[in-house]
Amino acid sequence: MIFIKTYNIIDLFAGAGGLSLGFRQTDRINIVAAAELNPHARKTYKRNFKSTCLYEDVCKIDYAELKDELGPIDIVIGGPPCQGFSNANRQRTSLINMNNRLVKEYVHAIYALQPTAFVMENVAALRSKVHRFLVDKTDLHNEYIMAMNLRDESLEILPAKGSFDGVLALIRGSNDSYFWEEPFYKAIYTLYRFRKNQEKFDTSLQKHRRALLPHLKRLTEMEATGEIPVPLRAKDTAFAEGLLAYMEQQIDFSTMIRHMEISVLLQQSFLKLRELAQNNIHIFDYREEKGGIVVAVKSYAVLDYIKTMLSIAPHKYTLYEHTLNALHYGAPQKRERFILIGLSEGCKEGYTPPTTYFGESTYRTVRDAIGDLQEIAPSIDVHADSVKLLPQKGGSVLAKNLRGARLYNHVAPATGDIALARFHALREGQNFHDLNASLKTTYTDTARTQNTIYMRLCYDEPCGTVVNVRKSMWIHPVLDRAISIREAARLQTFPDSFVFEGTKDAQYQQVGNAVPPFLAKAIAKSLIRILDTGTNE
Repeated sequence: MIFIKTYNIIDLFAGAGGLSLGFRQTDRINIVAAAELNPHARKTYKRNFKSTCLYEDVCKIDYAELKDELGPIDIVIGGPPCQGFSNANRQRTSLINMNNRLVKEYVHAIYALQPTAFVMENVAALRSKVHRFLVDKTDLHNEYIMAMNLRDESLEILPAKGSFDGVLALIRGSNDSYFWEEPFYKAIYTLYRFRKNQEKFDTSLQKHRRALLPHLKRLTEMEATGEIPVPLRAKDTAFAEGLLAYMEQQIDFSTMIRHMEISVLLQQSFLKLRELAQNNIHIFDYREEKGGIVVAVKSYAVLDYIKTMLSIAPHKYTLYEHTLNALHYGAPQKRERFILIGLSEGCKEGYTPPTTYFGESTYRTVRDAIGDLQEIAPSIDVHADSVKLLPQKGGSVLAKNLRGARLYNHVAPATGDIALARFHALREGQNFHDLNASLKTTYTDTARTQNTIYMRLCYDEPCGTVVNVRKSMWIHPVLDRAISIREAARLQTFPDSFVFEGTKDAQYQQVGNAVPPFLAKAIAKSLIRILDTGTNE
């Protein structure tokens, strides 16, 4: 009897389970554990991977306990969400994306589990020159991080229009006593959003007037203390008196808004500083710049962090970066995924990407994936029963591989009159921009609408990257309706037996977020081949 070794894996940030499914399809993998925070995706994962120990929050996993219960982990897989810090978007009031820490949690898992290999996918942002991590206070004590290529950054805390004499010292000394109560701030910020539309401002003011009055009265009676410095008290008092006077029609709208704007911008600056403090970000300096106030921080590339932290003893891995296209591995869509493979020092062989089996003349098409479903009308009810599928003679190899005994999730959005008119007007390969102007009137900025919106797929070509096709309103190649959840799943190479759970939009989103299982299987097979050669230990 031939013994075939199997490998234990954990899938972090598993989503619906596209990556897990591809690994499982090799018949060489035991998916002993996974983690997924989204409740809909977690429900989908649990339905399709019943024996897997499923965690909710990757940040709360006790890896020592996990190893005691499930045994050693050979491979860690998963795609941590990563927006990173971006200084490019100055309109956001939030400076830090909480997903940043998830990349560090992934690295922490590697440290704790010490697998022979890991696969990190969906990390195009890791290579970005825009998205970076900010140096935090713990980084200051890490010689490896501080030796990386750090970049100086200036974060705008207060714009020039909110500046006044003494504001730098005020910002530098900010503390929790400077904050308005949250309900009051939210109500004032709602008003502030209508600062260029007096009619809407007045309507909103009438709605919030009774709730605002006691807060405004307190601000007018506020005394300067050690906690509330004179400049802040003066600005808040001027704002409160101005808004009260406006309510009594004693001052004009523009004068009142000038006072309000300074106080709102100050509150926003305090919120930004609190966010930096809550994320433990180290501020190197406060200074005036272009009339406003900025803080000096430092940043580093996420990929540099991963390479640094996973290439030092005792957690030393050899890293391999590859961009793979699902099209080359049998999926009917052009979908590139950047993967980072790590092999422990003991591996006898280095990593080489999976062999490609499909070229331009043999690429699979939309027809290959969904042509056999054309005569089956989708439901608009996400709770509709599955449909029995009869065995089919002929048809594409892909459809035969994916087709099941029953058709689940063959559900699409209801089609309204405007959408139907748009569907009817578009031919294969056309999109929103090919519509007559009379069919674009519901869009405020048509020039900025993406080319993927209202895209009618071409039957005899691969499609583009499958995203949330409900939001994009992808159209069936020959029918005047949207692509169903199951059809989108087929384009992603999910078999019909893989059932999605959750709301209609959640299911579309899960499909769009997933790694195509065919691509995942190719990655898994290439990795297993290396692990089968053993280690030098």
